[in-house]
Amino acid sequence: MKSLEELAAIRDKMKNNAAVRESDGDEIRIVVGMATCGIAAGARPVLNAIMEELEKRDIKNVTVAQTGCIGMCKLEPIVDVYIPGKEKVSYVLMKPEKVGRIIAEHVVNGRPVLEYTIGAYEK
Repeated sequence: MKSLEELAAIRDKMKNNAAVRESDGDEIRIVVGMATCGIAAGARPVLNAIMEELEKRDIKNVTVAQTGCIGMCKLEPIVDVYIPGKEKVSYVLMKPEKVGRIIAEHVVNGRPVLEYTIGAYEK
């Protein structure tokens, strides 16, 4: 880094990478637990993978948000999907590799990926 302009460019690039995807009139919400426990467990790459997958598929009716501690630290990273008129689905022990399937099957087609949910973990 050699100048203030370079530092500003790095800051702007990182802000864009870390930004939360939001649009007006969204119906579906995806919430990623980003407290220290979630981040330590890998929530940031999961959040990035979600935003990249939505962008790649050009899905506009989804808001992605961050939240603090969800209260189940041993199951982090946790991702909650809220679809209007349906029950919230909590995905646990998330990894970026799972994101594509969740977006395709749950967000696009309305079928939760049950083996990634908290209900499957409890069995």
